[in-house]
Amino acid sequence: MKRSANLKPLLAAALLLNGLSGLNGLSGLGAAHAEPADCKPSPLGSRELFLRGTFNNWSATDEHRFVYVCDRYELYAKISGEQSFKIADEDWSPDADFGGSATALILKGGALSERFGGLSQVLLQLPDAGAPQLSIKPYTGEIPKRASAPQISDPVALSVRFDSRQLTDKSPFGAVTPNTPLRFSFSALPGVETATLVIAKRRLEGNQEVLSYTELARLPMSRAKEGKAERWSASHRFDSPAIYGYHFELQIKGQTLVLHNNRDAVFWTREKGSMGPGEIEPKPEPTPQAEKKIRRFRQTVYAADFKVPTWAKDAVYYAIFPDRFRNGDPDNDPRPGRDHYQNHDVEFHRNWLDKPWKPGTSDGSDEVYNNDFYGGDLAGIIEKLDYIQQLGANTLYMTPVFRAASNHKYDTADYKEIDPAFGRNEDFVRLTQEAAKRGIRVIPDTSLNHVGSDSPYFNRFGNYPAGGAFDDGQLNPASAYASWFKLDPSQAKPEDQYQGWVGVKDLPEIDKSSPSFRHFAFEAPDSVMKLWLDRGAAGWRMDVAPWVPDDFWREWRAAIKAHKPDALTIAETWFDASKYFLGDSFDSTMNYIFRNTVLDYAAGGDARKLYANIELMREAYPPQAFYALMNLLSSHDQARALHALGYQDESQVQGQDLTLAKQRLRLAILFQMIFPGSPSIYYGDEVGVAGGEDPYNRAPYPWVDQGGKPDQVLLKDVQAMTQMRHKHRVLRHGSIEAPLHLDEHVIVLLRKDGKRWALTALNNSDSSQTLAVKLAPHLSGLQRLRWQDAQTGKKLKSLGAPGLLQIKVPPLGGRVLISD
Repeated sequence: MKRSANLKPLLAAALLLNGLSGLNGLSGLGAAHAEPADCKPSPLGSRELFLRGTFNNWSATDEHRFVYVCDRYELYAKISGEQSFKIADEDWSPDADFGGSATALILKGGALSERFGGLSQVLLQLPDAGAPQLSIKPYTGEIPKRASAPQISDPVALSVRFDSRQLTDKSPFGAVTPNTPLRFSFSALPGVETATLVIAKRRLEGNQEVLSYTELARLPMSRAKEGKAERWSASHRFDSPAIYGYHFELQIKGQTLVLHNNRDAVFWTREKGSMGPGEIEPKPEPTPQAEKKIRRFRQTVYAADFKVPTWAKDAVYYAIFPDRFRNGDPDNDPRPGRDHYQNHDVEFHRNWLDKPWKPGTSDGSDEVYNNDFYGGDLAGIIEKLDYIQQLGANTLYMTPVFRAASNHKYDTADYKEIDPAFGRNEDFVRLTQEAAKRGIRVIPDTSLNHVGSDSPYFNRFGNYPAGGAFDDGQLNPASAYASWFKLDPSQAKPEDQYQGWVGVKDLPEIDKSSPSFRHFAFEAPDSVMKLWLDRGAAGWRMDVAPWVPDDFWREWRAAIKAHKPDALTIAETWFDASKYFLGDSFDSTMNYIFRNTVLDYAAGGDARKLYANIELMREAYPPQAFYALMNLLSSHDQARALHALGYQDESQVQGQDLTLAKQRLRLAILFQMIFPGSPSIYYGDEVGVAGGEDPYNRAPYPWVDQGGKPDQVLLKDVQAMTQMRHKHRVLRHGSIEAPLHLDEHVIVLLRKDGKRWALTALNNSDSSQTLAVKLAPHLSGLQRLRWQDAQTGKKLKSLGAPGLLQIKVPPLGGRVLISD
């Protein structure tokens, strides 16, 4: 997905926030509720507004929800990094969509960008007359609190216990196939009068804008004695694949209570609740918003025939932004004066080690985004395949390489041709063939959601022969591509006559219901999807998957799997991706939940809170998908890991800050290598490349022959970790359950593959940690096994005293023990 560098110049009144604090973008903290007597009703009624932007994947999340107070909307947020954003309701309603070209927001003082160092207050006013007014300023006072739920004091209610990950409370564990008998139960002291299991089906569309539940059943629960307590139980079978929700309603002393999901925020995900232990609260009063206040546990039901390519478990990705990796053929470099980006000239970096250029920063570049090039190409990737193999990667993921005007290539101009600056179609075939000789698969990337305005399909700038749907800025209803787009000739302004993806007019949005486009994209024998599979691709990574309808992905998957059954399908989704793992669309996703969890942990975050994100996925995702997740730390859409871990800029003194950040990076990569799923290394991370938000996260690889200084020590450490993963099958295939031990700093995991075990311990503290963990009776046999430290080769005499796991974990590091 193209983030800020592509969106900012085209969202006419997008606001740029520049901040220094926090790791996870904007995090809403509260809003005031005191209301003077002369308050006005909200001009939007019961609709709620959200701060939506690059920091939360443009979604409507509770963390970024405004509260209406008297005459304004308020939000208190920690601001980090330069962000592009808008303010809108859940549905992007035209009258509640602020920040785009339709309605400009005016910052008090006339500024459109500021730099914050901490907590900020965001106020939006919608006067009866005149433009909306937005105020953003540092905030140092006490944070007003949102209204909290009424407190529960009844001892019976306080005794209620349900944990969706305990087999005593829900069995079987996790995602299931249709018609699997499921048993739900909770325990409580005597005094619960009645209990009901409420089953609902979830509807989730788009980038979480449409989120609702339809109640399907209310099942009375039966009571049984359990010592001094009671256990209430009910059973249910789900008859078809979907994401369902469930919660419990209890009557205690005449009051109706709900036992539902917890309040944990899950990275990038609008729905709160990480599952596991539930919470009990009074049932919300019956209002239009009441249903949204119930936090349902989720139950994934996936197709019984859902299969994921077996090789996915063994994949280690190397992710490349092609223009910035290696220039193998200078003859195809973009040339200023000859080549153009839309109706602008291109820029070219004569110095390979230049920082990427960013308009408005006085770096000497022009005022156009996405038009600066380095000359990286397919020939350069082929040249460095031995390097990629030696690193330990066996799957190459490239952002788009098809013809397009920009440096990022998501503005597709020709789906069936390699961009001339990257080479020719024959070069792609040669890449896949040479990669295969080294045991490396190649996964290309594209978007079937939008094309480039500068393309033969659209042709807004007249750079192609006539025949586009918008030739030279004019509608062309006779175009063979006209049915691909939603065109509106009734609009007077040309720019209003078509729909740009999220308002970006450079990216005309495709009407995915178009039969002509579906035929072109995946149905025809020479369709885009099949063509590149035939040219050697091992699967597809699909851009902005949530913006494409589910029925499109169902037909798409069927066509791909019929053509090449072992092709891997990867979605770009940032939030809880359960709905894509029902067996009818994707095998895997770019795991941004994993990214944020691991980086926050490596930066010193509390493991007890953070690991809930991992447990959510273990419970919600079918195991075949969970073991195929693309577990990344950096990407072309987010700040690089080193930046997130404290190394903000190359201008810093390269001393303790850089050394510490790199050690934290080693810890994060170790987490990748010992965990289920497919680790993904973003080019250059392995040699210490840093960089903040786009475009700085797309810096060139520092090749020695270009004057670069790659960190060879870090490189060897990363190689050692990938080799360890490849050597020990248990680290790739081994089963995993809840952590054997979890405290503020240490995570201990136990994995099993056949008769072999892996015991891993991670420590994010700056001091060593010595543990003595009592082993459950069923794990007592671990003491009789012989163990070897996978990192040092040293053999261990024992795990400690009988019944105990005794282990010392180094600071900002880990231990990996493998049984004989």
